[in-house]
Amino acid sequence: MSISLLLERVVGDQPDRTVIVDGDRRLSAGQLSRLVDRAAAVLAASGCRHVAYVGTGGATLPVLLFAAARAGVPISPLNYRLGAASLRDLVDRLDCPFVVADAEYVHHFGAAAVGMSSDELLATDTTGQLTSGVPDSESVAVMLFTSGTTARPKAVELTHRNLTSFVTGTVEFASAATDETALICVPPYHIAGVAAALSNLYAGRRLVYLRQFDPAEWVRLVNAESVTTTGVVLTMLERIVSTLESRPTRLPTLRDLSYGGSMVPVPLVRRALTALPDVDLVNAYGLTETSSTVSILTPEDHRLCSGSTDEAVRRRLGSVGRPVPGIEIQIRDADGTPLPAGRTGELFVRGRRVSGRYAELGSVLDPAGWFATKDLAHVDDAGYLFLCGRSDDTIIRGGENIAPAEIEAVLVEHPRVRQVAVVGADDAEWGQIVVAVVVAADGPTPDPAELREFVRGTLRGSRTPDRIVFRAELPTTPTGKVLRRQLIDELSAT
Repeated sequence: MSISLLLERVVGDQPDRTVIVDGDRRLSAGQLSRLVDRAAAVLAASGCRHVAYVGTGGATLPVLLFAAARAGVPISPLNYRLGAASLRDLVDRLDCPFVVADAEYVHHFGAAAVGMSSDELLATDTTGQLTSGVPDSESVAVMLFTSGTTARPKAVELTHRNLTSFVTGTVEFASAATDETALICVPPYHIAGVAAALSNLYAGRRLVYLRQFDPAEWVRLVNAESVTTTGVVLTMLERIVSTLESRPTRLPTLRDLSYGGSMVPVPLVRRALTALPDVDLVNAYGLTETSSTVSILTPEDHRLCSGSTDEAVRRRLGSVGRPVPGIEIQIRDADGTPLPAGRTGELFVRGRRVSGRYAELGSVLDPAGWFATKDLAHVDDAGYLFLCGRSDDTIIRGGENIAPAEIEAVLVEHPRVRQVAVVGADDAEWGQIVVAVVVAADGPTPDPAELREFVRGTLRGSRTPDRIVFRAELPTTPTGKVLRRQLIDELSAT
C-alpha cells in the first residue's frame, strides 16, 4: 500500500471538502489531488530518483509527500534552518535529487540547481497528467535526516508500509467529526510534521498550518480557525503555557493537545493542566525510526495521575504512558537480557511501523526485528514507560554511572528552577563531574548551595551536582532537544 492511496480515499469520499488552510490559501481535497497530479508529472518527467524540499512546509508538504509517492520516488524534507553548506551536503547525499525550495531558500543552491519553487508547485492555473506508477510498499517513501547534534546526520528510511501502518493503526478513515480541525506547527522535516499531515487528512480533519511558531499567533489561530486538536514539542508547550499564564485566553474549541519530543518536566505538565483545564492532554513518545508514536500517556492517565493520592500513580505523570497497539517494547541490560519491571536498561521496540533502516548503513534491527532506541528506560508494574535519558548522555563520575535525567527530575521540582540540563564535564580527579545548567524561574536567582542541598535530600550524595551554572536559556534544537554537546563545549571553554 502506498501513502498516495490515503489521499485517493480522501478525494473519493468528499472531493469538495476543504482539507488545507495555509495562510490565505485554502484547498479542497480535489484541488489538492490536482496539484499532486501536476507535481507528480513534473517529477516523473525530470527523471529524478529523489525529491528534496527546503522550506517551512504549509500546503507544500502534503503536496510533495503525495506527489513523490505517485511518481514512485522518496522525499526528504530538509532542515531549512541549516546553513547553505550543510544543506548542500545533505542534497549531495541524495540519489539524483529534484530540489523544491521556498523562495527565501533558493539562494542556498542557485536558481539553476532548484527544480521548482514552492510557488510554482502550488500554482493552480497549470495542470499535469497523472502518473501511472504505484510504488512497492517496501520502497522508501520518506527519508528524514536526524538532527546530527553530536555526529554526522543519519538518513532514516521510512517505507510506504511503515507509514501506512502508522496511519491506519492510529486513526480510522473519515472518523473525525465534520467540525474537527488540526493545527500543525511542527516543522516539515520532523517526523511529527509528516505524521500529522498523513494521519489528520486520513481521519478527515481540516489541516491549518502555522509555518513559523509564535505562541500568540498559535492562540489567535486556535480561535480564528476553531481548532479542535494540535500537537506541539516541549519548547512550544512551555511558551504556550507561559503566554496563557500571563494573558489568560479562552480556547473554547480546543479539545485535544498532544506534546512530546523529549523528556517532559512534570512541573510543566502540571502548569499545562492548569492553563488548559478543558483540554485533553496526551504525551506522545516516538522516534523518527519508528514512524512516530511508540507510547502515549492518555488524557485519562493525566487526570488520574495528577489527582491521585497514591505516590506510585502520581509518579506516572512523568512517564510516556504505555505502548500503542502494534508496538512491542523490551528493556534490556548491557548483555541484551530482558529486564523485569523497575529495572533500568536500554529500550528496544518492534512493530510493522518500525523502520530501523538507514541509507548508507542498511538495517540495524536485530535478528528478531527489534530496534535499539538508545534511550534508557524502565517500566513500572502497570506497564507505564519511564524515560531515563540517552545512553550516550550517561555521566561516569569516579567509575559510577549517573543518568542526568534522574538529577534533572529532582531539580526541576525546585520552585526557583524553570529548566535544567545536567551534563558531565571533564575532570582530572573524577574523570567527569556533574554540572547542572539551570534556567531560573522569574525572580531572584536561587543560591547554588540551596539547589545542591535540594538534590541531596532526595538522591545519594554522588548524584549531587558538583557545580551549578546559570543560563538565560538552554540551547535546543527546533524540536526542543537540549544540545548537551554545546553545553559541554561551553563549560570546557570556561
